[in-house]
Amino acid sequence: MCGIIGYVGKKTAAPILIDSLKKLEYRGYDSAGICVLNDSLQLQTYKTTGKIADLELVLPRNVGGTIGIGHTRWATHGQPNTENSHPHLSGDIAVVHNGIIENYLEIKEKLIECGYVFKSETDTEVIAHLLHSHLYSNNSGVNSCNSGSQSKKCDLMTAVQGTLRALEGSYAIAVLCSSEPDVMIIARKDSPLVVGIGNGEIFAASDVTAFLKNTTNVVYVDDNEIGLIRGGNVEFFDTDGNKVIKETTTIEWDIEAAEKAGYEHFMLKEIHEQASSVYDTFAGKISELDGTVNLDELNLSDEQIRHLTRIEIIACGTSWNAGLLGKYLFAQLADIHTDVDTGSEFRYGYPVMCGEVLTIAITQSGETADTLAAVRSAKSYGCRAIAITNVVGSTITREIDSVLYTRAGPEIGVAATKSFTAQLITLYMLALHFGRVRGKISAEDSKNLLVALKNIPADIQKILNKKSIIQKCARQFANSSDYFFIGRHLNYPIALEGALKLKEISYIHAEGYAAGELKHGPLALLINKTPVVAIATKGHTYDKILSNIKEVKARDAVVIAVADEDDTEIEKYVDVVLRVPRSHVLLSPILSSVVLQLLAYYTALERGCSIDKPRNLAKSVTVE
Repeated sequence: MCGIIGYVGKKTAAPILIDSLKKLEYRGYDSAGICVLNDSLQLQTYKTTGKIADLELVLPRNVGGTIGIGHTRWATHGQPNTENSHPHLSGDIAVVHNGIIENYLEIKEKLIECGYVFKSETDTEVIAHLLHSHLYSNNSGVNSCNSGSQSKKCDLMTAVQGTLRALEGSYAIAVLCSSEPDVMIIARKDSPLVVGIGNGEIFAASDVTAFLKNTTNVVYVDDNEIGLIRGGNVEFFDTDGNKVIKETTTIEWDIEAAEKAGYEHFMLKEIHEQASSVYDTFAGKISELDGTVNLDELNLSDEQIRHLTRIEIIACGTSWNAGLLGKYLFAQLADIHTDVDTGSEFRYGYPVMCGEVLTIAITQSGETADTLAAVRSAKSYGCRAIAITNVVGSTITREIDSVLYTRAGPEIGVAATKSFTAQLITLYMLALHFGRVRGKISAEDSKNLLVALKNIPADIQKILNKKSIIQKCARQFANSSDYFFIGRHLNYPIALEGALKLKEISYIHAEGYAAGELKHGPLALLINKTPVVAIATKGHTYDKILSNIKEVKARDAVVIAVADEDDTEIEKYVDVVLRVPRSHVLLSPILSSVVLQLLAYYTALERGCSIDKPRNLAKSVTVE
């Protein structure tokens, strides 16, 4: 969830860049930096790990210049350190970039052969050097070159066009070049970019929150478009150089609404962000070509993974539900017995632990007190421990052997949505990695799963595009006093999570059950006004869940089914069907969870509840 900002105008750029980066902090980051073209036409770059406040500490008091770029980075290629932070330079060129360049290794090898020296591990530095190679005829010794002694082959716009044609992947970029001191070039493909048009000044950013206090006039950059900013004007072109006429839109949000990107609630915004947060979580880590998962940050050798006797997952709330799904994944994909314990109970249950047991702590904030205490207890037995968390630098990251970051970005709504699906993605990757190392899943089966995983963001977007159907269902049953959610196997944890979401924000009593347990008590509570949500996507338990649905209907209860889009059988047995795209059988729980998040949201909206800040609840539980 990185953020970029560019400024071209008459004011001093550095303070504007810093202020804009602060507005983008909600996107999540582990480092930040700016580059300003000063009054002497030299690029001045300042960057550091940590917060924007840390960046301010390394800035001189008076940084001149009226044109500059800035960036907040959440590491994808390369560790979070100063060298990997943006902006990246090549001679007299500076670049900031959001996205992932998929063919960067291929380009990097060619650039090294041409004499370019790389200072970082990032894919972004490839863009800077490639731009330089297009701009100048002398391509050697770039890191110490005086660009003034080199002859230019073309102008900066032409160099950008040539560079973009060589890139595969996603990008939103802003480029400066000291040999064209009044120009900034921006471009976009599959990463957000918007231009703000002020009074004699132009802004470019990942979203309007970065510059909203300076201007409300914006132009949204579309894929495969390039913007040429000079002075107080901006022109747009396609990648072939043809001029593109753009419309200016006036933003009517206040500052709080702008932070919600126009959504009525943070929760709805965060539900919608899952199409990108899921992608961000697996980006750069999976290869469907050979069926492997790359988890370099995992401090476990293949030999240690092969000798694991058990996994102990420790979590609370939504993270516990994610862990329960992880239990099924580790068993099925890696043949490892897995237990899931509530953080608040773990220490008091006399756990049986040893050195061959791996502890996995799952916590969105990295600050959950019960989970932290449980991890410390587990480590006292000599167990290795890893964490799945969303917050860089949180407490758990300093007390654990390895950290897997979910990269969901900041989640402001109390009810977890995008952090939950990001946790699921991480668990899928971890279980699949373990399965390959232990020889429990074939390369072919792994490839098939990873191909389907890469389609999940698009599948989520399909659900979001038809959210009005879910809203209609929510409105129909919003006055219910009770709800039941049922599922089997992988869908059982999703039933638990669906019930949790509904009770958290709508204040309706809701319970989740393993569907086979209905006859062991819950059936006594069913009446004709009780909605039962049955997660009935196809799988080896499909026939069983149909039988459970028939049991429910025999008690005159209303059944809402979450089912595959091509399932025509389910319609015979239920009252309402909420559809999900057909996916790999192991991955459908991710899609079902998005449906249930929307059902909870729209139910709470209909009831007039406080959605982002439900009563009595906190985002991060930091006391036991």
